[in-house]
Amino acid sequence: MAKRREDISFLKRKATQIRKDVLKMLARAGSGHTGGSLSCVEILVALYYKVLRHNPKKPKWRERDRFVLSKGHAAPTLYAILADMGYFPKRLLWTLRRLGSPLQGHPSSRMLPGIEVSTGSLGQGLSISNGMALAARIDKLPYRVYCLLGDGELDEGETWEAALTSSHYHLSNLTAIIDHNRIQLDGFTSDIKNTEPIGDKFKAFGFKVMEVDGHNFEELLNAFEIAKLEREAPTMIIAHTVKGKGVSFMENKIEYHGVAPTEEELKWILAELR
Repeated sequence: MAKRREDISFLKRKATQIRKDVLKMLARAGSGHTGGSLSCVEILVALYYKVLRHNPKKPKWRERDRFVLSKGHAAPTLYAILADMGYFPKRLLWTLRRLGSPLQGHPSSRMLPGIEVSTGSLGQGLSISNGMALAARIDKLPYRVYCLLGDGELDEGETWEAALTSSHYHLSNLTAIIDHNRIQLDGFTSDIKNTEPIGDKFKAFGFKVMEVDGHNFEELLNAFEIAKLEREAPTMIIAHTVKGKGVSFMENKIEYHGVAPTEEELKWILAELR
């Protein structure tokens, strides 16, 4: 229990650090997706610092676990974590979205180590993850595949076609996570295309489904541990999150889906996060 408390304390400190880096990146770029980058911080921190088997010194290690950021617009959070772990120099973070920078608005596997696949066209991530999970089975490799989807992304038909495939092939080495912050580009998901009850739908598609507080490390780690024990079906973790989490004037606000903080706002934000 003491070790677990230490782990949780470490992850909380990391989450604060990553939030600060993400906001600095976006403010310097003057554009980007703030709300959805902040809502998934705890999910990615839990994965990269405690769950995934990976090696920054060997980004192409065959037995590494694979992570697919299907909601590619949350790239700043992934970039901040990869830089912190040593995949590339941290100074590159401040070139986000600049012409010629390897840190584009959506991740490119051709430009940056640690990115498994280029994403940004919503709806494709789960299909790609299925392919990776099937490849692990064919090649008899022990890696697991993790895929983070946005809840607005569930509007895409390809996601549900992919869900059928995940279940049909009993891809128990696949864990998908939904960043369920309830807001997409131009409104609340319930108003644009209501996909609730999400949990019941994925159960009907043959997934093992768990629902957690997406900002609670204890719940996230427990869910990932349970998913590793599953032997018959793919797992879907519905992580209930808050858009713009950590910044009081951004939380649960539609307008901060794709608006970066100003340099003046950044000063207040960093003081608040401290």
